[in-house]
Amino acid sequence: MTGRADERDYKIDPRRMGFEVTQAMQSRGQELVVLAADPDAGLRAVIAIHSTALGPALGGTRIYPYPSEEAALEDALRLSEGMSLKSAAAGLALGGGKAVIVGDPSRHKTPALLRSYGRLVHRLGGAYTTAEDVGTTVEDMLAVAETTGWVSGLPRAVGGSGDCSPMTARGVVAAMRAVAAHLWGSADLTGRRVAIQGVGKVGAELSRILTEAGARVLVSDIDDEAARQVAAETGGSRLGHDEVMSAECDFLAPCALGGVLNDDTIPTLRCAAIVGSANIQLDKDRHAPMLAERGIHYAPDFVVNAGGVINISVEFGVNGYRPEVAGARVAAIESRLSSILVAADARGLTPTETATEMARERINRACSEKLAERPGLTTARSSR
Repeated sequence: MTGRADERDYKIDPRRMGFEVTQAMQSRGQELVVLAADPDAGLRAVIAIHSTALGPALGGTRIYPYPSEEAALEDALRLSEGMSLKSAAAGLALGGGKAVIVGDPSRHKTPALLRSYGRLVHRLGGAYTTAEDVGTTVEDMLAVAETTGWVSGLPRAVGGSGDCSPMTARGVVAAMRAVAAHLWGSADLTGRRVAIQGVGKVGAELSRILTEAGARVLVSDIDDEAARQVAAETGGSRLGHDEVMSAECDFLAPCALGGVLNDDTIPTLRCAAIVGSANIQLDKDRHAPMLAERGIHYAPDFVVNAGGVINISVEFGVNGYRPEVAGARVAAIESRLSSILVAADARGLTPTETATEMARERINRACSEKLAERPGLTTARSSR
């Protein structure tokens, strides 16, 4: 891939240099973290590359009004690690990375900012390929592509895979089928009550697919009008933003931001299972066993929501993007999650523990193989 870059210097914020950053990197097994600013374009960004053991890091670009640089850094670290686990669990030859840009996308996102960000990505020389995420769109990636070729998820008209939201939603449905078969002996979703938190691009598409499959959807969003529109379109019911987490349902589907499963919300849950598209839904690692103690089956988010990255990965094939190939690979999330659920039961572990262990074993094996090819290297990188 090729692209253009200029000689503009990106300034590392000296306040964030030193042990606070490196200690945070060590705690999550990060390979590289880049902090950059371009005052002329209004760019303040963090790019975190967690692992390139399996291949170049792939991850979206999130634009969000973080309250502090520390919050932006922490989000980038957590999300990039999640991308490593996601690609590894999906069997992809890709590593994990993530970029976050500090700002309100409705006010601060400009073509100049996106082009400046593209120059930053280009300087990494292909170690990281970006795509859309919260606060960015397929059209935004076209602006980024003006200054770097290391960008994916471009419109299909120019050879990309386009909006990955439909494939992400299809992957969530495939995961629900696996959980339904595991819990109730049938993958049929007819009549199942599904409470969807967040009806953005993925949540709205998920509502449509589930309705077509015969499920009963309950929708909620911080934008109440968006929830009303989706409910009207699908014939579903609208819930208040503060009601969805405690709704009585078969499936709770978090499809907004992460961290929604925490000490406050878990005691209020009235669902049989949690299967959603949001990244890092568990606020802390201890919340997976906490859910299990309540008898709630939690499907690991990085397995469930892999449809988007699987869709983009098809772009890198020798024949370019083919939607039928992407669809078949996304549908395989059902069998992949089924295997994880069976293995978790057999070992007395949570599905999250089982899936994480499988993903990290694959990453570590790749690290070991790379080290074996370079016998002079004495310091090994691996995931935690």
